[in-house]
Amino acid sequence: MLELAILGFLADGPLHGYQLRHRIAHLSGHARPVSDGSLYPAISRLVSAGLLDRRTEPGSSAAQRHTLSLTDAGRCELLRRLRDANGLDISDSTRYFTILAFLSHLPETADQHAVLRRRLEFLEQPASFFHDGDRPLGVEDTADPYRRGMLTIARATSRAEKSWLREVLV
Repeated sequence: MLELAILGFLADGPLHGYQLRHRIAHLSGHARPVSDGSLYPAISRLVSAGLLDRRTEPGSSAAQRHTLSLTDAGRCELLRRLRDANGLDISDSTRYFTILAFLSHLPETADQHAVLRRRLEFLEQPASFFHDGDRPLGVEDTADPYRRGMLTIARATSRAEKSWLREVLV
């Protein structure tokens, strides 16, 4: 997802590495901060693959700055990753939100809706954090107040998201 976020933010326009890191950090939230040790190797991989251009410019102090921009191949790769989002990209909320953040880059509404339909299909499956054998447990099935809280929040979030998806997919 880090590479997708890099491609997605650069689809909006060129950025310096530190600007990109801050945007990714805001997207992923405090729970999953992006470290330089993961960001810069990912950028290097994308540059080596021809998906990004890196241009060196003089900095405001003595240090040089690197401006990153998306290549045509990078834009094609971004669109492919968005269009083909499936599996964990759909079921994991953090990964899905990264997809959702850049979904408007897909030019075809049909492709956007196909991704949203996969998410809706996933959300409509019975699920829970807790199970009795193979049976998912709901709020009414547990006395633990904290587990009830988790399940209540998850149910409300799921209902809101399903409502939004149905509205968008009309």
